[in-house]
Amino acid sequence: MHTVVMESLEEYLSGTLKPVARRDIEAHLASCDACRQEVAGMQEISALFREIAPDESVAPAPGFYNRVMQQVGGRKAAPAFASLFSLDLAFGRRLAFASLLGLAVLGGYLVSRESEIPGGPSPELVMAQQDSPSFEAAPAHEAMLATMTTSYEP
Repeated sequence: MHTVVMESLEEYLSGTLKPVARRDIEAHLASCDACRQEVAGMQEISALFREIAPDESVAPAPGFYNRVMQQVGGRKAAPAFASLFSLDLAFGRRLAFASLLGLAVLGGYLVSRESEIPGGPSPELVMAQQDSPSFEAAPAHEAMLATMTTSYEP
C-alpha cells in the first residue's frame, strides 16, 4: 500500500477525512489496483465488525445488580493460610508416600556410594609407627602388640 493511502487510512475508513485529502486518496485508488483491493478488503472487515457489535439498548433485567451483590456479599472468604493445611486425605497419603520413597532412594544412593569405613590403623601403619616417640616408654614389640589389639574390631 502506498504512503498516500497509509497516512490517513483510518480516517478514510471511518469517514472523518477532510474533503481535500479524501479526493487525493480516491484519485490514487482509481489509478492503483493493489491499493483499491486492499482498502476494499478492509472496508468489508469493518462492515463485519459493525454487524457483530452489540446493541446499546440491551440492558440487564431489573434487580440484576441487587441479586449479584447479595450473592457476593453472602459468601465468606476462606483464609488462604488455613487452606494449606486442609489437604485431602488421599492427597496427604500420596504426599507422605512420595516423601518416604524419595528418602529411601536417596538413602540407598548414599549407602551404595559410601566408601569403606576405616576401623582403625592397619598393621602396616602400626609397624610404621614403631619408630615414633610414643613407643619409647615401653619396649617396641610390646607397644606394637598393645596397639594392634586395641585397634582390632571384629
